[in-house]
Amino acid sequence: MNKQQKSRYARQIRLSQIGESGQQKILDSSVLIIGMGGLGSPAALYLAAAGVGRIIISDYDQVEDSNLQRQIIHRTQDIGELKAYSAKRTLAEINPDCDVEAIDRQLDEEELEALAEQVDVVLDCTDNFPTRFMINRVCIKTATPLVSGAAIRMEGQIASYLPGPDAPCYQCLYKEVFENTETCAMEGVLSPVVGVIGTMQALQALLVLTGNAEELKGKLMLFDALSMSWQTIRVPKNPDCAVCAKT
Repeated sequence: MNKQQKSRYARQIRLSQIGESGQQKILDSSVLIIGMGGLGSPAALYLAAAGVGRIIISDYDQVEDSNLQRQIIHRTQDIGELKAYSAKRTLAEINPDCDVEAIDRQLDEEELEALAEQVDVVLDCTDNFPTRFMINRVCIKTATPLVSGAAIRMEGQIASYLPGPDAPCYQCLYKEVFENTETCAMEGVLSPVVGVIGTMQALQALLVLTGNAEELKGKLMLFDALSMSWQTIRVPKNPDCAVCAKT
């Protein structure tokens, strides 16, 4: 770590749980963020600002005016541009030392697996169950920690799924036959709600990267914006889970 980095990340280095060794882990780390929408925007911004050395961002949608209410990584002048490139430019402005790779196409499972093997943690910032199930399968197969967030209306949830024989996966919580057609486009969402969850995803990812994630295992956190309250639920490993039962 050079003098400039020690100055830039001084507030994190002062934390006993981080220190210079933890900050070096962050600098040496790689993260894959899938989805540059309401969740991925704050997650990517905070991870880049915190000093993550390499961030791979994946999104094949274009910026629309209706995105700007909550997708804070994009600007009005970015409307019509691919989100991956709009986000990459913003991250470079925040931290030019962060190596950002933008992927502007839909990934199949094999491509996603190859990317997951390159990184230290995956953030699922998507908005549909088929993609979430695929990301979960890949993270189980590659033993890559997964930080999953979701938000709609005035509610949100977040959980980190960590490798381990007793740790649950995303599909321990949701069966693959489970279908939910609700989306933010249909149901609406209050913009800071996705900000809260996306920021929490960045926080949990940093805990994973610095070796402070033991308390996250099997913990699902539910956020109610209207009552300004959090509820924590313990999710056990499903011994019959189709994805992780044999891991």
